[in-house]
Amino acid sequence: MSTPRPVLVVDFGAQYAQLIARRVREAKVYSEIVPHSMPVSEMLAKNPAAIILSGGPSSVYAPGAPQIDAGMFDSGVPVFGICYGFQAMAQALGGTVAHTGSREYGGTPLHARAAAGVLLRDLPDDLPVWMSHGDCVTEAPAGFTVTAESAGAPVAAFEDLTGRRAGVQFHPEVGHTAHGQEMLARFLYDIAGIEPTWTPENIIDDQVARIREQVGDKEVLCALSGGVDSAVAAALVHKAVGDQLTCVFVDHGLLRAGEAEQVEKDYVAATGIRLKVVDARERFLGALAGVTDPEQKRKIIGREFIRVFEAAAREVASHGDVEFLVQGTLYPDVVESGGGTGTANIKSHHNVGGLPEDLKFALVEPLRTLFKDEVRTIGLELGLPEAMIWRHPFPGPGLAIRIIGAVDEERLAVLRKADLIARQELSAAGLDRDVWQFPVVLLADVRSVGVQGDGRSYGHPVVLRPVSSEDAMTADWSRLPYEVVARISTRITNEVAEVNRVVLDVTSKPPGTIEWE
Repeated sequence: MSTPRPVLVVDFGAQYAQLIARRVREAKVYSEIVPHSMPVSEMLAKNPAAIILSGGPSSVYAPGAPQIDAGMFDSGVPVFGICYGFQAMAQALGGTVAHTGSREYGGTPLHARAAAGVLLRDLPDDLPVWMSHGDCVTEAPAGFTVTAESAGAPVAAFEDLTGRRAGVQFHPEVGHTAHGQEMLARFLYDIAGIEPTWTPENIIDDQVARIREQVGDKEVLCALSGGVDSAVAAALVHKAVGDQLTCVFVDHGLLRAGEAEQVEKDYVAATGIRLKVVDARERFLGALAGVTDPEQKRKIIGREFIRVFEAAAREVASHGDVEFLVQGTLYPDVVESGGGTGTANIKSHHNVGGLPEDLKFALVEPLRTLFKDEVRTIGLELGLPEAMIWRHPFPGPGLAIRIIGAVDEERLAVLRKADLIARQELSAAGLDRDVWQFPVVLLADVRSVGVQGDGRSYGHPVVLRPVSSEDAMTADWSRLPYEVVARISTRITNEVAEVNRVVLDVTSKPPGTIEWE
């Protein structure tokens, strides 16, 4: 099969554009994000099954505000406008948008009219929805039926079923809007007439066919980091081309407890992939000796990884021509980098710390159309270990940037023990999937006074940094139950002799970052 016709999400600068695309996919419909600056002719050249116009921060009347080419509505492609997209759509089609001075932000009651249309059909007459607007549509375009209103928006939803068009002033994609996903699905299925065929099985079949067509009988190389992205990408490629794939795992000694063994044993057992393991722990620790500056640590780790990987690649290549390199690029990476289409360069933010630009391979990127949650679903479908699939995101430089101060084997051992305890207690509490990431940070250059046993101690503090996020662009600290935090603290100070104080980081991102270094 081939990738289905996309639903295009036109991004007008909304904070929720990626969320809209995710919600469309949750309805088993393929979606792509495109910038509002893309000419309509280019959008239509993608043969979209429908177009969704996102929200945005602008007023439709502000100088330079994004506008909609009316040619979009002459194409016959179904269109759904949300918030700013709703207003821009109304204005382009001859409706009236006004700045009434009546603003609505956050939770807002929505009242469905008697003619509730398709989106609101059989739903409660009054629904809590999420609003964020200063302007509002005061008159719908000709041919549209107004289906809902709110205190600050006389036209809060409208539909033109003949033209297969609809719009809402609120945000159906956020969880705060009751029945929002149902409304979005009704547009996709009932108004746009799209079949829900974007399933894990179809994604796998599609990518396997694409990989076989791209690779042919050539050899393929993959830098396996232990993270979910590279693990699933490699498993997909292996399903397509079998032993033409060789994975290289560079053990730099900076992983958490049990992770190297997970890659070397569990992953290979589950997939049958040919794996070349390079034990470079002494090399990395030697290069990092005495280094305290976080950026210098990152550069050293990236440089050493490149050298080790290049040597391993030459060994693999001695058995045949290696022309392709697997990369676990995800769709958010593509969107954030402007949708680049190059085939020779490796992203500098790759899981393993950045491969050199002159490392000449054609890229195989089987995940570049997928979001992280879809990648996990594909991984489970491929039979990968759940512990690997649900591993929290982990930085390429590993524990080196979770040690504030110089890195050595003793400090790594202390941090591994503390980190393992935190992860064990999070799992025991059933909170693994409620937390996006859980860095544990060792303040190695700090000593704090404590009382352990019958005497005073001068141990290291450890910082717990649990965060919740959808995409890591923004994050908030996770409100873990106090009893879970207490158990983690008690166990760390009891079982890790070098630590006598545990603190909790309650900073959001922004202003803080997820990692400390």
